Amino acid sequence: MKLEIKKIGNSTGLILPKELLARLALKQGQWVNVTENADGSIRVSPYDPAFDKAMGIVDDIMIEYRDTLRELAK
Repeated sequence: MKLEIKKIGNSTGLILPKELLARLALKQGQWVNVTENADGSIRVSPYDPAFDKAMGIVDDIMIEYRDTLRELAK
């Protein structure tokens, strides 16, 4: 699906069509997670507090073990 990035007031954003909102079971005012993939693409999914908490833990681990992870990636 091709969407245009538009000016919305003093901000910039995407307007999601009704059909897409229905497929994602989203309503106006709800939050979404936006995840950037390694290939530069993005994934938009309904907000999940458990996922958000897990990603916070992963971020902490990645910071704490940065050098170890860098060595393992070689």
